[in-house]
Amino acid sequence: MNASTVNVNSTFDPASFGKVGVLFGGRSAERDVSIMSGTGVLNALRSRGVDAHAFDPGTQSLAELAEQRFDRVFIALHGRYGEDGSLQGALEQLGIPYTGSGVMASSVGMDKITTKKIWKMDEIPTPDYVQIDPSTDLDEVLVSLGLPMIVKPPLEGSTIGITKVNKADELKAAVDLAIGFDPVVLAEEFVTGREFTVAVLGTGKTARALPIVEIVAPEGNYDYQNKYFTDDTKYHCPAPLDPALAEEIQRHAVNAYRALGCEGWGRIDVLVRQEDMRPFLLEVNTSPGMTSHSLVPMAARAVGISYEDLCLEILASARLKMARVKE
Repeated sequence: MNASTVNVNSTFDPASFGKVGVLFGGRSAERDVSIMSGTGVLNALRSRGVDAHAFDPGTQSLAELAEQRFDRVFIALHGRYGEDGSLQGALEQLGIPYTGSGVMASSVGMDKITTKKIWKMDEIPTPDYVQIDPSTDLDEVLVSLGLPMIVKPPLEGSTIGITKVNKADELKAAVDLAIGFDPVVLAEEFVTGREFTVAVLGTGKTARALPIVEIVAPEGNYDYQNKYFTDDTKYHCPAPLDPALAEEIQRHAVNAYRALGCEGWGRIDVLVRQEDMRPFLLEVNTSPGMTSHSLVPMAARAVGISYEDLCLEILASARLKMARVKE
């Protein structure tokens, strides 16, 4: 599972891709980040001679998407309506091959609670959690998880709506914040330790992990600002880890990716507990960021894959995931 197993074919014929749509922007809370990702992808594909065109589902309709007659699309959308299976379903209906995971894997991967249920069934290590709705007794949540804990909306990304709860009297405000995004809230055991992420490329048995990235944020706070708009967060790739632990983390990441049926590409976020160096998987991103601060391009560079080649490799994997019924 080490980096040496990753092979990249950078000899794609740009004309073979046909007319390509790069979908970015959208209507989610991560619109601004998506615009940065999509602009990077669009410029990279054009620099390699691909006939690539921008398309924003946040301002343009599905009818307009159909009228463009794209031969395939690169999804650079993040969050709701782009990463959650809804757009993937529309593309299946329109018969337009697309990058990344299909309808089911995108939908499940977007829902952190459902993801954790599947991972626990497959014995993939993930922090304990409690699902909270308006009728939940918060005192019981405190007893179950202890403090500190993390409270987050399960259908958002980019740390939107997330709170670290250190005191019991902070829990209600944290739940109220998260419930403003989703009707059901995820409360999760807080794991003290080091933060990592693992990019995965491929599908099924061919899925493989790229080198692990360690994230060292100011005061351990890897929030929206520190993710995208400052240079204060430090990244180490390949992460300085014992080789056996690194291989274990990569193995868990690939198994977690396969368990959800992900394909094309994705990124798994991981915490390694300080007291015993045990890894815990947090969530999967089925349409990861492609900005100047993003971690999948960083991991790819560590094995000699340029940003442009990464975009081509992902674009080449675009396909329809559902069986087509012959008329």
